[in-house]
Amino acid sequence: MDVLIHVFVALHIIGIASLLGGFLTQLRAMSDGTARFSPAMLHGALTMLVTGAILVGLNQADDQTVNNIKIGVKLALLVVTLGLVYVKRDEEKVENSLFALVGGLTTANIFIAVLWT
Repeated sequence: MDVLIHVFVALHIIGIASLLGGFLTQLRAMSDGTARFSPAMLHGALTMLVTGAILVGLNQADDQTVNNIKIGVKLALLVVTLGLVYVKRDEEKVENSLFALVGGLTTANIFIAVLWT
């Protein structure tokens, strides 16, 4: 079971790297006002959602304690992020405030995962 959990943790990290990497690559375009959500950002957020749900299930099946409040906060941040990226994915330009919000929520999600014990 541990190997399976570690595989999904790795996939979860790949998803967050795709979402955050897509944001970071658009920072220069953000300063020009031409930033947009890339398909990699949408797929990264979806990967995070699916692998995160699987990880919660696997940890509960393995009789490990799961902090449901932490998972709920992370899920709420991810759902807002995913909603913004999904709704604005086809627009040529995204408002800087929305684009920065996605980067901030993604960064907050990372810090919650690492620092909330």
